Amino acid sequence: MAASKHTFDTIRNDILQRRFKPVYLFMGDEAYFMDALTELLHETVLTETEKDFNLLTFYGVDSDTNVIISSARRYPMMAEHQLIIVREAQNLDNLELLEHYLKNPMPTTILVINYKHGTVDRRKAWVKQADKTGIVFESKKLYDNQIPSFITAYFKERKIGIDEKSARMLADYVGNDISKLIPQLQKLEVSLPEGFHRVTSELIERNVGISKDYNTFELQNAIIRKDVLTANRIVNYFEKNPKDNPIMATLAVLFNYFSNLLECFWLPRKDEQSIMAALNLRSNYFVRDYVIGLKNYNANKVMEIISDLRTFDARSKGVDNISASQGELLKELVYRILH
Repeated sequence: MAASKHTFDTIRNDILQRRFKPVYLFMGDEAYFMDALTELLHETVLTETEKDFNLLTFYGVDSDTNVIISSARRYPMMAEHQLIIVREAQNLDNLELLEHYLKNPMPTTILVINYKHGTVDRRKAWVKQADKTGIVFESKKLYDNQIPSFITAYFKERKIGIDEKSARMLADYVGNDISKLIPQLQKLEVSLPEGFHRVTSELIERNVGISKDYNTFELQNAIIRKDVLTANRIVNYFEKNPKDNPIMATLAVLFNYFSNLLECFWLPRKDEQSIMAALNLRSNYFVRDYVIGLKNYNANKVMEIISDLRTFDARSKGVDNISASQGELLKELVYRILH
């Protein structure tokens, strides 16, 4: 469908340029991008004075589709547009009734439909019509390897820099839950000293609580380089601070790395560009980890490690494990990986 050409950035840019569409259907599992675009329309389409008569908000659980359509057909009062926002549209009955309106929408009405926690079947007639008339955007959860780039872009938009290691630290600590990540980024933004426009690992350590030396990112680095001393030092730190360093987060990061590393063994060419393309990496900063991994591990060992990671994941959840603590499990796992 044509909807695939619409991205968060292109839609956002059009809104900022006041190139509005008569209908926006935002749907998907990641609420952040839908909420951000909806809020941008809320702030951009109407002035504060115009909102008094030309802004309507409906909630799916207690609204009627026919009433929304009727409201959409009215003219704005002393304004160029009226803005109608339908929140939680997944709870709205008879959405298919929108098809007739969307075939000939009011050019002065901007209708925003937020359909969260899932998607509408794109084969439905009203969705196809929304795509022809306006914009259909699916807000998808980001993959773990996309989070560092998201963090970098978030700060860049605010004219704040962050190095790739620090972005990776945050990504490994928070994961791909944007709703948890954004408050941490905002905390760092307001914590910047006056006149300073760069997020550092020291700032993250002070304000987020991630140690710049003892974190999953540094543990993975030590394992990749087979630095036994550093790996053991970090594992000991994790054992003393289990609440801040849950084994599940560490296992997820290591599983992602070694799964990608295994894929690298089958590449016809193992240079940085080939690895970058195969793993869809956006920066050669992380490619070096795989180049080093290919030198320090062989394919059979990597398959053995992946099997161990699955076993220790089960043991951390109580399977075939009566008394071993998370720290003890991690020590044993890291020993098996490095030997």
